[in-house]
Amino acid sequence: MDGSRLEVMNHVEKFVVKKLPKFLRPIDQNWQPSDFLPDARDISFFDDVRNLQDRAKELAYDFWAVLIGDTITEEALPTYESWLAGMEGVNQQDGTNGWTRWIRGWTAEENRHGDLLNKYLYLSGRVDMRQMEISTQYLLSDGFDIGTAACPYRNFVYTSFQEYATLISHKRVGAIALKQDNPDLAKICAKIAADEGRHAHAYQAFVIKIMEVDPSEMMLAFADMMRKKIVMPAHYLRELGVELGSTFTHFSDAAQRLGIYTANDYIDILESLLVIWNVDKVPDLNDAGEKARDYLMKLPDRLRRVSDRLKIPEHQYEFSWIGIK
Repeated sequence: MDGSRLEVMNHVEKFVVKKLPKFLRPIDQNWQPSDFLPDARDISFFDDVRNLQDRAKELAYDFWAVLIGDTITEEALPTYESWLAGMEGVNQQDGTNGWTRWIRGWTAEENRHGDLLNKYLYLSGRVDMRQMEISTQYLLSDGFDIGTAACPYRNFVYTSFQEYATLISHKRVGAIALKQDNPDLAKICAKIAADEGRHAHAYQAFVIKIMEVDPSEMMLAFADMMRKKIVMPAHYLRELGVELGSTFTHFSDAAQRLGIYTANDYIDILESLLVIWNVDKVPDLNDAGEKARDYLMKLPDRLRRVSDRLKIPEHQYEFSWIGIK
């Protein structure tokens, strides 16, 4: 790792330590998956599950595709933790290190998301759990390649964008559930979305701090990630007997048909980050940094022109995950 970049990571680490109480919630005060699910110890458990299943019957096919795909994405958390822990400047052996404490704390909060959604899907009676579990195991085994390598600057651009996208997805899934008279699922999605929003804010704050001390390199990393395009963490998603990543395309199509996450959302997130990071006002850029800024400022309009020509497939793909006996 370049010495100056390591110095920056050490500098920002002090900020991370200071802000950990804001970016993470105390475990003894945080919500847990069991708070939102029927309690098997209660005499009303089976009635509660039947009520949950009755409400689940009203949800559309594409909705289930997105909810299951979101769950599998959350369940692949070990891949994301190991990726972040392998960033340059992170010392896994030092448990008091700010970066290590953030990554472990972030992982601990994110871990509840997959647990909660998985249990809800199991109880819903609408999902072939074995097929979903196969896809989850595939995704963990296949890993991902998000184009960041071990560079923390690129990783923080990616996580700033991705956590924002996940916030949007969970929030809209919850809104649809509420419209379909499923307030319990809506509450689940809202809680997860709130976590994602707080995590997005943390990663965006890391970038702000880096911009203050290493603006040109941070700007170059931002531009590089946008040139590569931000791929979703489940971009290798597949089912039994299909090619690597092919299921992700159908999952993405379902999300676009429902308006849960669209090409325009991708552009909106980019525009939001340009504002949050004050890209148009960042001082002291070198020539390469100025060129990167110019590219970034023009990119939303370019992407809008492409997005306007995109057509969303109307065909509903048959997922192996969905169906009742």
